[in-house]
Amino acid sequence: MMLRTRRHVCLYMIFVGIVGRFVVGCGYSTERPFRTDIQTVHVEAFHSKEFRRELEFRLTEAVAKRIELDTPCRIAPIQSADALLTGEILKVENRSLGDDFDLDLPREIGTTVVIRYRLKDMRTGEILVDRPRFVYQTSYIPIVGETFYQGMTRAMDGLAQQVVESMETGW
Repeated sequence: MMLRTRRHVCLYMIFVGIVGRFVVGCGYSTERPFRTDIQTVHVEAFHSKEFRRELEFRLTEAVAKRIELDTPCRIAPIQSADALLTGEILKVENRSLGDDFDLDLPREIGTTVVIRYRLKDMRTGEILVDRPRFVYQTSYIPIVGETFYQGMTRAMDGLAQQVVESMETGW
């Protein structure tokens, strides 16, 4: 009986070792796939074709912060940067997604922001990422007190995250 129990324990340990290796050590890396030769990035101030001032400044700041938070890169002056990120806000468009008939106000406002941007290797001149038309959509609800400013804050943060994620897979 004792021999049988030992055999079961041994088989159980082997089984746990094999299954544990597949579950825990499945060969996938938790590191994000960024190029190791790009260590510094200069984010040039975004331009804007919109009449809504300050959106370009907010987007520039959001992208720079997101690069520092989510990538192994640092923000650097243009003279010492390995890569240069440039961009432009092409369009900001609002649309009503439903009206409150009692107040004659929109229940929700959908916002579409269209940008273009480019990431260039400053050492070789190679264009690493070129997105001539990048669309981001968000919404805000005026009835509960959300303003255009709050909607745009959410849009700029979301856009910054999407730009950095597209750089991640594009490098």
